[in-house]
Amino acid sequence: MKKTEFRYVNKLFCTLLFLFCITAVFSQKNKNEFWQHVRFGGGFGLSFGDGFFSGTIAPSAIYQFNDQFAAGVAFNGTYASLKNDTNATILGGSVLALYNVVPEIQLSAEFEELHVSRKYKYLGSPDVMRNYWYPALFFGVGFRSNNFTVGIRYDVLYDADESIYANAFAPFVRMYF
Repeated sequence: MKKTEFRYVNKLFCTLLFLFCITAVFSQKNKNEFWQHVRFGGGFGLSFGDGFFSGTIAPSAIYQFNDQFAAGVAFNGTYASLKNDTNATILGGSVLALYNVVPEIQLSAEFEELHVSRKYKYLGSPDVMRNYWYPALFFGVGFRSNNFTVGIRYDVLYDADESIYANAFAPFVRMYF
C-alpha cells in the first residue's frame, strides 16, 4: 500500500510541477513593441479658385526601424473640378522609404500608383472619358526638424501627357507623429 501511495504522490507532484512550469511559461508576456515604432501622418488639401475646386486626403503610416531608416505606405484620394467642364477623381497608394543621412537631412524614395479618372468637355462636343493608371517614382531630399520635413522630390517616370502633376519636380511637406 505504501508503494501505491508513493506512486500517487509522485504522479501528483510531477503533474503539479508540470502545470506550474506551463503556467510560468505562458504567464510571461511577450513585449510587442511594433506599435511603438509606427508613426502616422499624412496630408489634407483644399484649393479654390474661379470655378475651380480640388480636395485631397492622403493618410500615411511608417515603421521607424531605427533613428536613420523608416518605410511605410500612403494612400491618396483626390477630386478636382474646373467650371463643370472638366473633373478628375484620383485614387491610389504608394510605398515609401526614408533615410536620415544626418538628423537634419532626409533622403526619400517613393513609388506611387494612381488610378486617374478624367472627364473633359471640348466646345460642345460629347464628354471625353479617360481612365488609366499612372505610376510615379520619386526621389527626394528634405530638411528635417523633429517630426517635420520640407523638401523637393523628382519623378523619374514623369510623363507630361499623363501625369497629374504640373512637372517632374514637386515640393513636399511631411509630418509624422
